[in-house]
Amino acid sequence: MWLINSSIGRKVVMSVTGIALILFLTFHCCMNIVALFSGKAYNAICELLGANWYAVVATMGLALLAVVHIVFAFILTAQNRKARGDSRYEVATTVNGDNVVEKFASRNMLVLGIIILLGLLLHLFNFWYNMMFAELFPSIHFDAAPADGFGKIVNTFGNPIFVVLYVIWICAIWFHLSHGFWSALQTLGWSGKTWECRIKWIGLIYVSLLMLGFLVVVLAFAFGCAPSLCCC
Repeated sequence: MWLINSSIGRKVVMSVTGIALILFLTFHCCMNIVALFSGKAYNAICELLGANWYAVVATMGLALLAVVHIVFAFILTAQNRKARGDSRYEVATTVNGDNVVEKFASRNMLVLGIIILLGLLLHLFNFWYNMMFAELFPSIHFDAAPADGFGKIVNTFGNPIFVVLYVIWICAIWFHLSHGFWSALQTLGWSGKTWECRIKWIGLIYVSLLMLGFLVVVLAFAFGCAPSLCCC
């Protein structure tokens, strides 16, 4: 099958899975921002998205997308290094050679991907394991009620170590997406210097706003600027 056996096919798979994960991040960011205004509303969303059949199916689907994206990233990286020696993974050359952020991101996609993967494992333990897993297996003792996502946010970002780790994680995702967003669209057919330049700017602005949303939530809870559950 050409999607698996050819280099172009692998890039298409990476692009499609990457865009799907960006869409999920967008939903996740919007959900997190709700916590800045109302703890009860945030917990209501957590309860709605609790451990029911569609939540489990969605979780499995997201996990599959992430695994496929990561596996194909390693395959493409190994393939490109074998073909180009010490060159890093890069889907296409940059239009503006002076774009330091883009050049750094394109040359360090694997390293950024590893940081993102480690951050994802930490995030899954802090939230998914202690919420959805707790609801699936109620006989196991957990620190908080499964649907008390607001409480988990307060507890997690009340720890300075977790705050630093999440900030590093968010920065790594920003660098990764600043290159990945436009390269994914280019792989899927958005070519040409005019549109390539526009997509880069659109992607950079979109990704920056998206990561800023996550960062604001982390810092708001870290510095005690978010509302308490009882007054929401």
